[in-house]
Amino acid sequence: MRTPAIAALTLAAALAVTGCGRPADNPGGAPQTAATVAEGPATGELTVWAMGAEGEMLPDLVKDFEAANPDVKVTVTAIPWDGAHDKFTTAITAQKTPDLAMIGTTWMGEFADLDAFDPTPASIDKSAYFPGAWGTTEVGGTSYGIPWYVETRLVYYRTDLAEKAGITTPPTDWDGLKAMAKAMQDKAGSKWGINLQPGGTGSWQSVMPFAWSNGAELSDGDQWTFDTPQMAEAVKYYQSFFTDGLTNKKPVQGQGQEPAFIDGSEPMFISGPWMMSAVEKAGGKDFADKYSVMLMPTKEKSASFVGGSNLAVFKTTKNRDSAWKLVKWLGQADTQVKWYKLSSALPSVTAAWQDPALTEDKKLATFGKQLETAVAPPSFPTWEQVAARFDAEIEKVTKTGADVDASLATVQSEAQSIGTGS
Repeated sequence: MRTPAIAALTLAAALAVTGCGRPADNPGGAPQTAATVAEGPATGELTVWAMGAEGEMLPDLVKDFEAANPDVKVTVTAIPWDGAHDKFTTAITAQKTPDLAMIGTTWMGEFADLDAFDPTPASIDKSAYFPGAWGTTEVGGTSYGIPWYVETRLVYYRTDLAEKAGITTPPTDWDGLKAMAKAMQDKAGSKWGINLQPGGTGSWQSVMPFAWSNGAELSDGDQWTFDTPQMAEAVKYYQSFFTDGLTNKKPVQGQGQEPAFIDGSEPMFISGPWMMSAVEKAGGKDFADKYSVMLMPTKEKSASFVGGSNLAVFKTTKNRDSAWKLVKWLGQADTQVKWYKLSSALPSVTAAWQDPALTEDKKLATFGKQLETAVAPPSFPTWEQVAARFDAEIEKVTKTGADVDASLATVQSEAQSIGTGS
């Protein structure tokens, strides 16, 4: 998701005036210690904001929480994604936030930097969650909330065309993926070997899995690190698919790319779990047997991007203990399985992946395996601004063949100018 830089700057200025920014006793966003949560059932009233389909479906799920805690009343407000960021920033400025809310992972750094969240209590066990997902809750060494649901990216591929190309076992490394893309063209008759995003908004999500696989990082914890040899090697590898004619420089991306996958002209692409239902619906009866998914290829390791949404409690809540009890309940393995069955949102709790609802589907199980090593970008408040610069340079690299080292030097310079915001 994109966060307009101007909104962040406007909010920061407003909070400086109202005195609601980072408190003076927590300079530089030093790690904070959370207060304990009282024992016993949840009571009182709770307000929850959630976006999109999640906001529409959550009321059905929390009925179980209300049944187990008869003295609590939970009111869920569904918010459209396209207006959510502005609604949150306005509420934070006015100190009129809900008790808790669904928060996009890329918003965590911005809102935590504005001292909007209550730190996660120690009673919530971080080891129950996928490490990469838990990392999206942490800002400046402090966790604010839990990962509610997750998603990661895999390589989708046509098994029937792969067999025609002489490939019966999916590749596991960089060389194997590129060889497979070429074989899809030369032997299976596909127009392109693979659909890769040629820069533009959000393209870092497609590039960084290769960089993380090669040992690259976006930061060293304090500074941006775009100009490392590991990053350059990964971006050059990504660029080679375009310069070698293995991928289209103007492909259809996201929802809408299904026809090219189904007709075989683009027999591979990288995407998240939501595309399973999309391609099966578009492909019709038996198409589910014509494709599969494989882990992202390994250089030093297999890595992918972890996304999803978190749950956070706001500092303005007047019912803190009950708010955290609801968050903790939503993070229980059995609750997460119920939520998956209701919404198809993948569980962030590793124990939930032992349920037959997930283990019996081999494609879903592969997503679960990838989540073990999936990575999130650093939760710096300025990440959205820096990501936009990275996306722009990747577009030059893929579409015009721009020099990778020069482009990464540009990103590094711009990122250093923007800073980390922490």
